[in-house]
Amino acid sequence: MSKPVRTRFAPSPTGYLHVGGARTALFSWLFAKHHGGTFVLRIEDTDEARNTEEAMSAIFDGLRWLGLDWEGPGHEGECGPYYQSQRNAIYEEWFQKLVDADRVYEDEGAWRFRFERKPVTMHDLVCGEVTIDYTNEENTPDMVVRRSDGSFVFHFVNVVDDLTMGMTHVIRGEDHLMNTPKHLQLIEAFGETPPEYAHVPLILNRDGSKMSKRDQGAALGDYPEQGFLPEGVVNFLTLLGWSPKDEDEIFSPAELIEKFSLEGVNRSPARFDPDKCTWVNQQQILRMSPADFVAACDSDATPAMLESIQEKVSLLSEVPNAVAFYLDKNYPIEEETLAKVSKNEAAKPLLTALAETYEGLADWSLAKEQIGATAKENGAKPGQLMFPLRVALSGKSGGPDLGAILEILGQQECIHRINRLTSLL
Repeated sequence: MSKPVRTRFAPSPTGYLHVGGARTALFSWLFAKHHGGTFVLRIEDTDEARNTEEAMSAIFDGLRWLGLDWEGPGHEGECGPYYQSQRNAIYEEWFQKLVDADRVYEDEGAWRFRFERKPVTMHDLVCGEVTIDYTNEENTPDMVVRRSDGSFVFHFVNVVDDLTMGMTHVIRGEDHLMNTPKHLQLIEAFGETPPEYAHVPLILNRDGSKMSKRDQGAALGDYPEQGFLPEGVVNFLTLLGWSPKDEDEIFSPAELIEKFSLEGVNRSPARFDPDKCTWVNQQQILRMSPADFVAACDSDATPAMLESIQEKVSLLSEVPNAVAFYLDKNYPIEEETLAKVSKNEAAKPLLTALAETYEGLADWSLAKEQIGATAKENGAKPGQLMFPLRVALSGKSGGPDLGAILEILGQQECIHRINRLTSLL
């Protein structure tokens, strides 16, 4: 790259941060970071009737939660202001350039930009070569750049902002693809060099329908509440429309920065799969150090309790239920699981024998070994005792390693829980 890479994300604060917008921001951030460049956050807040403080906060909070750093609001650089509502003097100056060049004319109080009547070809880094023929004025009428109330339209301010903020690459959704030839005409009229453009595929629902604001997974703000890790969502969103050259799917943000390229962006629309998102998050949980997992859980459970269930949860929201049996002496036993144990005629005598063994056990670190030994002494296989014991200790058919449960609960509590279950059989 001859110039330092500068990319941008330019949301409007009129609603929650959509996952599609978050994915666009993420691609722009990854590309800039990969090339040692700068990611700029610019706020398109000229729609005063629809702008809200809540939506503004959702943008900042969402990008911050994802781990994206930026030049812009709160982190000002030399290209501000970063709110369009504060840039009107800049727009007036650039509009005058078009007036001086005789490229705009007044029409019913509004001002139109005079297209050059010629084919315009853009070379998109994802979509390839796209040509729009402007020779037919009926199909491509001159576009309004300034409304009759004096305000400037999106196409004009978008181009001026990209030029004055030094954008080298504009990465945005494919729905903007047909806008780009208009922007190229404006940039040419200003006598400037355009940035390179990359239009990324849209995100569809799993069934192929267009993702609406009401669809599952659409609002980025829901992910923290549902127990997703930032690393999990970053990983998953990057895979929506991009793939590495190898078969790997699980990456840290640092690994994504190293691997990301626009050559890896797919041309076809991405399909949003909630199950895949949850699976990716689970893989990120498995990658965490035990200490980091404990810190992320925000739970009253002890570190040992939390560490024991790290491999058993896909979302942080599952943690409270996963550790509940540790904390509640009167934990409920699942009805179906109790019924299954009751059908095992060997369960009660085996548990009774194990409780007696545990009563006389001087070294509790040997507790797990006694399961197999007790089963063998009573003519049974270890599995015939392990399942009833798990149910006795946790009330569930699955969960953490039995050795971890025995160690965490301790000798007397384990004996108490075994006797509790035998009394129900």
